[in-house]
Amino acid sequence: MGRLLVIVGLVLVMAGLAWPFLSRLGLGRLPGDIAIRGEHGGFYFPIVTCLVTSLVLSGIFWLIRRF
Repeated sequence: MGRLLVIVGLVLVMAGLAWPFLSRLGLGRLPGDIAIRGEHGGFYFPIVTCLVTSLVLSGIFWLIRRF
C-alpha cells in the first residue's frame, strides 16, 4: 500500500509540473466544456476534456496490457 501511495504521489507531482506545458495544447478549452461566469465568480467543468483524457489513457493502458 505504501508503494502505491508513493507512486500516485509522484505521478501527481509530475502532472503538476507538466501542467503549464500541457495547458498550451488547448486541453481545458475544448468545445463542450462547461464554463459559467457570473458577477461574483464562476464555475468550470471540463467534461469534454475529461472524456478525451480518459480515452487516451484507456488506449495507452490497453496497449501496455496487450504487449
